[in-house]
Amino acid sequence: MSDPEKNNDTVEVSVASERAEAVGGVLIAFFAALMAISQMINGELEEEMMIAHNKVVNYSNWYQSKSIKESLKEGELDYLQLLLESGIVLEDNKEGVKNKIDAIKGKIEKYGAEKKEILIGSANTPKDKWAQDLDGKMGKIVGINEWETLTKEYDNATKKFDLGMLFFQISIVLGAVCIIIYDNPKLQKTFIVLMIAFGIVGILMSSYGYFLAP
Repeated sequence: MSDPEKNNDTVEVSVASERAEAVGGVLIAFFAALMAISQMINGELEEEMMIAHNKVVNYSNWYQSKSIKESLKEGELDYLQLLLESGIVLEDNKEGVKNKIDAIKGKIEKYGAEKKEILIGSANTPKDKWAQDLDGKMGKIVGINEWETLTKEYDNATKKFDLGMLFFQISIVLGAVCIIIYDNPKLQKTFIVLMIAFGIVGILMSSYGYFLAP
């Protein structure tokens, strides 16, 4: 004859195991859904980070082109001033050379103002100091410093999302192990607790990344 108590224990173990498997399955689905959402948001942030990085490169090249033009004009200015000081320029031509010098100084000043606006952005430049247009519109420049800040912010946010997804993956693996060891309810509970703990850390890290995103 079979032992009723032993049969009851077996039934209880089976019920507890099935319950743990059900909880583990639900948690796997839950954390997998959160991981998918995090991956989607992280992908968008990475795209924005690449755009910001490309803007840094493009605007840096733009800034360098202005610097080259400014340097050429400064060289031209030095040359004309040297001509005047040397006395080579005839008296009749001095007025024209001086006008040329004034025009070059204006160009140098303009290039300096444009460089500053490209570096710090229109939002950080007084309206009366705007010197550089973008597609024919003034006050639209997002400066190199601003793009660099955005790049760093996006980078920090994506790193937190990456950590969050790592914890989600670990949580899902723990859930899978919980389902596999169906004959040990106590161990299953331990894995469920660990699964929830890692999942919560994943949620916190992903939420922090979302908070850090510009």
